[in-house]
Amino acid sequence: QVQLVESGGGLVQPGGSLRLSCTASGFTLADYTVGWFRQAPGKGREGVGSISRWDENTYFGDALREDAVRGRLTISRDSAKNAVYLQMNSLKPEDTGVYYCAADRELDWNWWNQDEYDYWGQGTQVTVSS
Repeated sequence: QVQLVESGGGLVQPGGSLRLSCTASGFTLADYTVGWFRQAPGKGREGVGSISRWDENTYFGDALREDAVRGRLTISRDSAKNAVYLQMNSLKPEDTGVYYCAADRELDWNWWNQDEYDYWGQGTQVTVSS
């Protein structure tokens, strides 16, 4: 059975950290570009970032690229565990939302094309609040 499962979400205070996991079953995640997306309450789903299947480069959405440069966001892959991770530090209330991972065999620098992804997880809730 082909499945993507996100985990690691929860309630965290501002300034805290979370590591979200995206684990695949039924296929080899290392053969796929994996994107992370989030949906805040009342808003559309936006791209957070991705890790390429071709060269392991990571990309981030325009609004979050500066955060990645500062080390607030990191995306990594553990092929032995068939998983991809989104590490988030210095969390802010505006990071609240449902976080999804998605996988596709063809996408690379064009990872933001949500309609192109082959598989999606069910999402994990992240709430940043004091």
